[in-house]
Amino acid sequence: MAKKKSEFSKYPIEDKVILTIGYIILGLFIVAIILPMIYIILASFIDPITLQNQGLTFDFTKWTLTAYERVLSNGQIWVGFKNALLYSVLFTIISVVVTLLAAYPMSRPDFKGKGFFNIIFVITMFFGGGLIPTYLLISNLGMLDTIWAILIPGAFSVWNMIIARTYYMGIPRDLQEAAEIDGADEMVYFFQILLPVCTPIIATISMWQFVGMWNSYFDAMIYLNSASKQPLQLVLRSILIQNQPEAGMVSDMQSTAERARLAELLKYATIIISSLPLMIMYPFFQKYFDNGIMAGAVKG
Repeated sequence: MAKKKSEFSKYPIEDKVILTIGYIILGLFIVAIILPMIYIILASFIDPITLQNQGLTFDFTKWTLTAYERVLSNGQIWVGFKNALLYSVLFTIISVVVTLLAAYPMSRPDFKGKGFFNIIFVITMFFGGGLIPTYLLISNLGMLDTIWAILIPGAFSVWNMIIARTYYMGIPRDLQEAAEIDGADEMVYFFQILLPVCTPIIATISMWQFVGMWNSYFDAMIYLNSASKQPLQLVLRSILIQNQPEAGMVSDMQSTAERARLAELLKYATIIISSLPLMIMYPFFQKYFDNGIMAGAVKG
C-alpha cells in the first residue's frame, strides 16, 4: 500500500522554503511570548530571597503564597479590580451599541450623505484634538473625576464601525427584502433580524473593547483624582513602574532590602491576578474571532 504524501510535500520547493521560514518565525514569536509568561507564573510563587540568589527553582520548599496573600488582602487592589471590571463592562456595552448603530446606515447603499460622513469618520482616525484640548473639553463638560470621563471619549471607534459596516454589507440583501414583505420596519429588521446573525462581529468588537479598556490606565490617570475611583491599572502602575506597592503590603517589613525583595515578588503576583479575567473570558469569544476579524478581508 502506497504511503500517502503529506500536503507539505506537494508544494514546490519555493513554497516549502517560504513556509519553513514562516513556521520558524512564528515559532520564535510563540517562544518569545510563552517563556516570559512561564517565568512570571513561577516567579510569583518563589520566595524572593531564593529568586534573587538562585533564580527559578522547582524545590517546592522554597515556594510561597506570600505575594498572593498580600495582594488579595489589600483593600485598594479590590477597589481597583471592581472599578476596572465596572469600567470595562460599561465601556464595552456603550461602545458596541454606538458602533453597531452607526455602522448600519453607513452600510446602506440608499443612505444619502454616506460619502461625506465616511470622510469625516476617516479624518478622525488620523487627526485628533490633542491632550490639552481634550482635557479642557472634559473639564468644561463637568466630567472630571467622574466615570463618564473614562467611558464617553473613546466609546466610538471608527475602525470597529468600518468592520461592522463591512459585515453588514456581507449579509444578503434578500434577508431585508423578505422582512419588508412580512411588514417589518427598519427597527424590527435591525434589532430582531440583523443583530442575531451578527453574533461573530459583536463578540469580536466586544472582546477588543473590553481588553482595550481593561489594559488602559492613561485616561484614568489624567481625569480621575479620587483613589476610590481609580481602576486596577493605576494600582498596578504604581507597583510595576514606580515600584511603589501599597503601604499595607510591605508595612511589616523592617529593612529596606526586605521591602525591595517583597515588592519585586508582588509585581509578578499582580501581573497574574490582573491577567486572569482576560484569560478566563478569551476561550468563550475565541470561536467567533475567525468570522469576526475576517469580515473586511474581501469587501472594503
